[in-house]
Amino acid sequence: MTQEKLIKVTNGFIMLFVLALFVAGGIFAIVTSTIFLFFILLFLTILTMPGFFLVNPNTSKVILLFGKYIGTVKENGFFWANPFYTKKSISLRASNFDSERVKVNDKLGNPIMISTIAVWKVKDTYKAAFDVDNYENFVRVQSDAAVRKLASLYPYDNFEDDGQAEEITLRASVNEVSEALEKELSERLDMAGIEVLEARIGYLAYAQEIASAMLKRQQATAIIAARHKIVEGAVSMVEMALDKLSKNNVVDLDEERKAAMVSNLMVVLCSDKDATPIVNTGTLNH
Repeated sequence: MTQEKLIKVTNGFIMLFVLALFVAGGIFAIVTSTIFLFFILLFLTILTMPGFFLVNPNTSKVILLFGKYIGTVKENGFFWANPFYTKKSISLRASNFDSERVKVNDKLGNPIMISTIAVWKVKDTYKAAFDVDNYENFVRVQSDAAVRKLASLYPYDNFEDDGQAEEITLRASVNEVSEALEKELSERLDMAGIEVLEARIGYLAYAQEIASAMLKRQQATAIIAARHKIVEGAVSMVEMALDKLSKNNVVDLDEERKAAMVSNLMVVLCSDKDATPIVNTGTLNH
């Protein structure tokens, strides 16, 4: 037997009625002084009692007979089976696993702290019970291995000064990374009969030793991007101003005065602080 087999067992209430008959027969044997019948009924009563068991909702019982796999009971209720059967409970409920934060290197070699959150449940009780030593510990170990592998496949983030930008990053591509993690976990846990319902990154940050430097790098990248937008807007506004002045014949500016005007406008538009106006009481030349 190398796969799960569902079996049917006797209704427990029927055997409970039979047990009650054994007890009543024993009492009758005592009253009638039938010692031989009393000991037979007592033996049957003792033999029958260990066969009763319960299967609660979303749980199962793996049945063994002297080390041989007989089958699995997944039906809920009160049952009775061979008293020599060994019954091992395996939960079929969805379980949530939050791994510890581990330090790994991303694709670019940067040390990062990362953890994963996985939702899983047992789908094959035979594999969970016999193909691995401890399926719950197996989930923990394989989740740790999967998140380490995932972190090495993608960079933490993209920066404009990188030689080649990556399409998928750990920080920005949440859906793609979660799908890759779920696929990796499913492949690893399939041998234990585990179904992965959901997997995603629970925690992600740069390691402490480079966190400060990376924060400054992110801030510098944001400042450069903002400056780029400001310059683009300022150039557009200067072009528009010159075109309007020329088109409406407001003032006739030579190249030197245009250059001075462009310089002044760029300073005003790109400055971090408000410009202080200076009133010229002379001519355009002074």
